[in-house]
Amino acid sequence: MPIYEYEPLDPSRACKRCANRFEAIQEVKEKPLTTCPSCGQKVRKVISWCHSAIIEHPEEHARVTQKISSYEKQGMWSHAAELADKHSEKVKDGRMKTRALENYKKAGYDTGSMEKHTKGNNN
Repeated sequence: MPIYEYEPLDPSRACKRCANRFEAIQEVKEKPLTTCPSCGQKVRKVISWCHSAIIEHPEEHARVTQKISSYEKQGMWSHAAELADKHSEKVKDGRMKTRALENYKKAGYDTGSMEKHTKGNNN
C-alpha cells in the first residue's frame, strides 16, 4: 500500500504529530485524510518526492553481468566482449553494448565499424 504525506492547514494549531508532515499508509482507493488522527486539526495531502528507487534485475541479467565481470577481472576481454554484446542485443541495453565495445578494444579488435551500432542506443 502507498504511503501518503499530510501537513496541517494551520501549523500554529498543530500537535506534535502533524506540526511537521506525517505519513499515513492507505490504499489507493481510500479518500485522503482531512483531519489529523491525533488532534483533529485540518490537514491536506501533499505530493512528496521519492528519494530512492529499487531497481530489480532478472536473475539471468545479474548472472550474465557477474560472468562478464569475472572475464574482465581475468583479462579475458574477448570473452567478456562477446557475452556483453550478445546480452545487450537480447535485453536492448545500450550501456551493455558500450561495455562490449570497450572490451573488444581491450582485446585488440578494430571497433571503428562497430561503434556506429551503439549511436542512439545508449540508455
